[in-house]
Amino acid sequence: MSSTPPPGARAERGYAGRGYAEWVGLVTGLVLIAAAIAVPPLAEWDVQARVGDGDQFPPLHGYWRPNVGSLSLPAILLALLAVRYAPDWAERLSWRRLLLASYVVGLGWLLVLALVDGEAGLTRVLGNPYEYLETARATTDVPAMLREYVDRIPYAHPDNWVTHVAGHPPGALLFFVGLVKLGLGGDLAAALVVTAIAATTPLAVLVTLRALDRELLARRAAPFLVLGPAAVFTAVSADALFAAVTTWGLAALALAATGWRTRRRLVGWSVLAGLLLGTAVMMSYGLPLIGLVAVAILVAAGCGYPLPIAAASAGVVVGGFAVAGFAWWEAFPVLSERYWDGAAADRPAAYWLWGNLAALLLSAGPVLAAALARLVALRAAADRVVLLLVGSALTVVVIADLSRMSKAEVERIWLPFVPWLLITTALLSERWRRWGLALQLLTALLLQHLLYTSW
Repeated sequence: MSSTPPPGARAERGYAGRGYAEWVGLVTGLVLIAAAIAVPPLAEWDVQARVGDGDQFPPLHGYWRPNVGSLSLPAILLALLAVRYAPDWAERLSWRRLLLASYVVGLGWLLVLALVDGEAGLTRVLGNPYEYLETARATTDVPAMLREYVDRIPYAHPDNWVTHVAGHPPGALLFFVGLVKLGLGGDLAAALVVTAIAATTPLAVLVTLRALDRELLARRAAPFLVLGPAAVFTAVSADALFAAVTTWGLAALALAATGWRTRRRLVGWSVLAGLLLGTAVMMSYGLPLIGLVAVAILVAAGCGYPLPIAAASAGVVVGGFAVAGFAWWEAFPVLSERYWDGAAADRPAAYWLWGNLAALLLSAGPVLAAALARLVALRAAADRVVLLLVGSALTVVVIADLSRMSKAEVERIWLPFVPWLLITTALLSERWRRWGLALQLLTALLLQHLLYTSW
């Protein structure tokens, strides 16, 4: 009696002997990273990766600063244990235990890496005056803040917003205002809240894949979603918060699209998806692009019923901000002018158009290059859901890159896109997944211990 193999399994058997593609992809990715690091100093090219003290280390926003901390050994031990046990546990644990283990291990990985630098590893980012917390503590009148938000974006305004506040819609600032009102506005308290929320991002992607009937692929990708170099840029990064809100919005959309036969389930999950995705749009100007992934999810599910409900819910969020005084469509052109009045004007597109991609590979991990090559090698034999999700995420990255509105710092700015790209790791053979995970963890440890990454 034969049984139907799970999605992706037949393709894996058929292409098991084509490991050359993974090697070509990995080597190409490593060459891109090496070029992005070596070209600026060799060509004496100041690409403005970072302004300030220390030697720049493009393509990352940081500089060279080797450092060993009290939690370096625990970080290494956690990495070794993950290489040994994570792939097996991901396939054998019950679904609920897998989600729980993914959160606990992921949160531990975020914290142990950040704390290699001591408490400052958690507090230095959000405590930075260019970030949100100082402004959030000084905000006492939210309606007035929203009314004057657009006016205070330009550098010419005598009381212009600091860099990160000016560079994002007010949803991000409002989140931290809320933390301050709750008594969680201290640097450490806010950092722990952000990190705890950010650690849920892999769970949302796993839930999405399972909703689309791809549990096997979810289990295979789980170690790469939970563990890897993106953790270096995730802990306490507001962009990691944006990633969590976005991925849960997409997960809710997947649940709506696969539960449409029950009206209550369809409406409930669709409304939640729209509210979360609308909130994400009000946190980052680049996140409307995630709509391409949302469409891919609906196509993968073969159901478009959630779209009008989710769009209406998202519209309520965006429209609510507009009524309160902040219109996204009025703010973006003003933000664009400030962006080009700042460091962006000095960052050469001739470097950053490809340097950004190297930064993405450092954040997502070099194994992404091998996994993408695997996807290309499989072509039509690759799993349809993976093709849709990863293809849409790649399109988002290309659009963001070509827009030149993300020159540098994409190791954190593109965090909302990274998990959808890492789904490709599920297509790798078992051998590649095992040693690829080791490469991911090694990359994270090297980045954490050799660089000051600013995030």
